[in-house]
Amino acid sequence: MQPVSYLIRSQSQNTRVAVLASGARRVPRGLRDLPPAELDTITTWQRVVVVGSDADLAKVLTALLRADRLDVEVAHLRRPWPARWARTAPATRVPLIRDETGTVLVRGARWQPAAGEQSLRGEAVVDDTVLFDGTVRAVRVEPTAQLPGLRAAVLTGPLRPRRWVSGRAAQLGTTGAVVVRDGVAAARPLRRSTFYRHTQGWLRVSRR
Repeated sequence: MQPVSYLIRSQSQNTRVAVLASGARRVPRGLRDLPPAELDTITTWQRVVVVGSDADLAKVLTALLRADRLDVEVAHLRRPWPARWARTAPATRVPLIRDETGTVLVRGARWQPAAGEQSLRGEAVVDDTVLFDGTVRAVRVEPTAQLPGLRAAVLTGPLRPRRWVSGRAAQLGTTGAVVVRDGVAAARPLRRSTFYRHTQGWLRVSRR
C-alpha cells in the first residue's frame, strides 16, 4: 500500500465554493453570498464550507468518501465567527479515518459498555500493539493530523486516557460494545469494530 502524500494544495481564484449549514445554524456574515449546498449535491462543488458540529462534518466526509470524491476541499466552522478565511485559505490533505461501515470519524470515537454493563470486555489492538485484553471502562479513538493517522487509549477514572498508542488501525473484539462516533451513539451494540486510515486523505481547509 502506497503512503498518502500530505501536501498543501493552493486555492485558485475561480474555485466554486458553497456553504452547507446544518439545521437551524446561521451562515456567518462573510459567507452569506455563497450558494447553499446540500448533502446530496456536495460533489458538484470544488469547495464546501460546513457550518455545524463534528458529526455534521463527518456526514459530509462520509458522503464524499462513498462517492469517491475526496478531491473536494472542505472547511469546517463550528461557530459563526469571522469566516472569510474559509473561502480562500489553502487546503491540506490529512489522514481520513473511517470504520468498516464506510463512516468517517472526525473528532473521536468511544467504545463503551453496552447498556446494563459496568465494563467493556474483550480485546483491542492498535496495529500490532495490544491496547487491552480483559475488561476496561472504555476506549477512546481519535484521528491525528499526521501519519500514521489515529491514536487510541484505554479510559480510566473520570474517562481520562491512560496511554495513547498510535497506528494505522484500531480494532476491537468484544462480548458487546456501544460505538459512539463524534458524539453519536450507534443504535445497537456490536461485537467487532474497526477504525482505520483510508488509502486517501481528505482536503482540509485551515486558517493560514
